Amino acid sequence: MRKSRISKVKQEKLIELFVAGSTGRCAAELVGVNIKTACYFYQRLRELIAAQTEREANEVFAGEIEVDESYFGGHRKGNRGRGAAGKVPVFGLLKRGGKVYTKIIPDASGTTLIPIIEKKVIPDSIVYSDCWKGYNVLDVSDFKHYRINHSKLFADRQNHINGIENFWNQAKRHLRKFNGVPKDNFRLFLKECEWRFNTPS
Repeated sequence: MRKSRISKVKQEKLIELFVAGSTGRCAAELVGVNIKTACYFYQRLRELIAAQTEREANEVFAGEIEVDESYFGGHRKGNRGRGAAGKVPVFGLLKRGGKVYTKIIPDASGTTLIPIIEKKVIPDSIVYSDCWKGYNVLDVSDFKHYRINHSKLFADRQNHINGIENFWNQAKRHLRKFNGVPKDNFRLFLKECEWRFNTPS
């Protein structure tokens, strides 16, 4: 990394630990650098990752697409669509057998969600969602829309959104390591999770 006072060997070790999912604090102890130095180095890595994912954001999805929203941070539940209290709402689209794309949103209303889907997904694609009213417009759109009823005790072989829900679980599991992420940096951590999911190990 440019203008870094850390030796090349230590930089490579920090990158290796970052890829492995280590926190800055843990990496600092293992590599033998100051905690602030390691955390700053990891912050720069996340900025580079976020820049790369933004460059790829115009890539469109086709085929079978799963869509869903999730809420990050905070401790109290709120009303869906208006943003859970103290939480950050995030919308996600996952191409089955492909990549995931995430976007921080102000709310989960149809006015917010549908334009994102229309920009990211090619017409005539199959879109799977749950029964949230924000997806109602998809019923009369250029997409083939299938709704998932979570109240059923079984999942149809094709009619599910297990892929995007798996991503949410992975992302939240990774973020729990940090015991809270500053809201100003949440986008960087989110894009890191997206990158981890999309990058083969």
